[in-house]
Amino acid sequence: MRIAYLECLSGISGDMFLGALVDAGVSRHALEETVAALDVGARLEFSRVLRSGISATKVDVWVGGEKDLPREEYWAKNKVDENVARTPSPADSDHEHNHRHHHSHEAAHSAPSGPSGATLAEPQQHGHGRSLAEIRSTIGNSRIGSKAKATAIAIFEALGAAEAKIHGTSVENIHFHEVGAVDAIVDIVCAAVGAECLQVDEFVCSPLNVGGGMVQCAHGTFPVPAPATVELLKDAPVYSSGVQAELVTPTGAAIVKILVRRFTAFPEMKIEKSGYGAGSRDFPGHPNVMRLSVGEAVSTLAGKTASEKITVLEANLDDLNPQVFGYVMDRLLAEGALDAFAIPVQMKKNRPGSLVTVLCRPEDASKLTELIFSETTTLGVRRREEVRQALGRRWENVRTPWGDVRMKIASMNGSITNFSPEYEDCRRIAAEHHVPLKTVMQEATRQYLDKGEPH
Repeated sequence: MRIAYLECLSGISGDMFLGALVDAGVSRHALEETVAALDVGARLEFSRVLRSGISATKVDVWVGGEKDLPREEYWAKNKVDENVARTPSPADSDHEHNHRHHHSHEAAHSAPSGPSGATLAEPQQHGHGRSLAEIRSTIGNSRIGSKAKATAIAIFEALGAAEAKIHGTSVENIHFHEVGAVDAIVDIVCAAVGAECLQVDEFVCSPLNVGGGMVQCAHGTFPVPAPATVELLKDAPVYSSGVQAELVTPTGAAIVKILVRRFTAFPEMKIEKSGYGAGSRDFPGHPNVMRLSVGEAVSTLAGKTASEKITVLEANLDDLNPQVFGYVMDRLLAEGALDAFAIPVQMKKNRPGSLVTVLCRPEDASKLTELIFSETTTLGVRRREEVRQALGRRWENVRTPWGDVRMKIASMNGSITNFSPEYEDCRRIAAEHHVPLKTVMQEATRQYLDKGEPH
C-alpha cells in the first residue's frame, strides 16, 4: 500500500499543504492549470525559504495584484484603516461590515490578500460572505477532474458543518467570511488536485500541534485553536508545543478531516520522497513547516499477506426504504469504511430483511456506527474485532488512447496474483469520451500486459 504521511509538527494550513505537495514532486504546472481552470482572477507564486534552517517550498496566492498577508498583519492594517475612515452612514453599514470582515483564513502560516478586482466577486460584495451554494457552483463549473471537485466540495462542506454547529444554524445558511475568499478557494481546490496527483492509497497523519494564544477572526478574538478548528479536529489527536500562534487553521483542519484516514506516529514505510511546506512566519527555534513523506508501507513491500486488526459492524434492517439503502452504502464508503455490503435474511415474524456488514479500521468504528444509527432505521449495531489477512497492493498507471488508468496490482510472496483496472478511472474516461466501458477496461488491461509486467 502506497501512503502519504503528514507530519504536522507546526500544524497545517492550506498553503503549507500545497508547499509540501510541490516539494514532494507534485507538478507546479498542475496547480497553475487548476487555478486557471477556476477562473477567479488568481495566480500562484512559488519560492524557496528557510524556516529554522530547513529549506522549504512557500506557496502564495496573488489576487488582483496583491499577495496574501499573515492574519495579524492584515488585521493590524485593517484597524488602522478603520481608525482613519469616516463614520459610516446607515446606507454604508453593509459595506463597512464587509470591509471589517474581509477574508482572512490563515494565521501564522499565511492569510488572504486584501480587496481585489478578481473575476469571482469578493466577499465585501456579499452581505455575509459567500454561501456554500456559491462555492459549490464555482468549483462545479471549473474545468478540473470530477474526483478533485468532489474532494474540494467535501472540504468546504466540512467547514460549513463546523461553522453551522458553532453558530446554531444550518449548513446552507452559513456564509463563509474567511474561507470563502478567492485565495481560500484556490488553496482548497489545489489541495484536492495535488492530493490526487500523489496517487497514494491512504493519507496518514501525525498528532497535530495546534499552537496557543489568541487569534482574531471575522467575528472577534478567540482562543487557539479557533472554534471551527476544534469542531473539525474532533477524534483527532492534538497537542500544543507552547508556540503562541494559530498553527492549525480551519482550512488545514478541514483538509485533514477529509483526506486523512488514521493518525499515528511515523509509520513503518519505505520512503520514496519527502517535501516541506513552509508557513509565512519563522519562529525562533521552531521550524514552521509541514513535512510530507510518500512511500510504500513496510507490511506490503515484499508482497506477502499482511495481518491487521479491523472492526466489523453489523445491523439488521427490515423497514428501510430501498431508495435510502444505496445512499447509506455510499456514505459508509465515503466516510472511510474498508468495505460495506448486505445479504438478504429472513427476520422475525417471517419478514424479509437485510444484514448490513461494514468493515472498518478500529478508529473509524464509532463515527460509522453513528452514521448507521442516523441514516437507517436499525435500533442496534453489533461490533466485533477481527484479524484480516490482506495481499500486498500497489498502483501503476497505464496510458490508453483516452487517458491514464490506474491498475491495482496485488501480490503474494513477491509474485503478482491479481491485477485489474480501476473502475472509477475507466468509468470517467468512458463517460467523457463516449467509449464503451468494457472497451476502456480491455484496453487498460492490454496496455498493462504489453509492458511485460510479471504475472
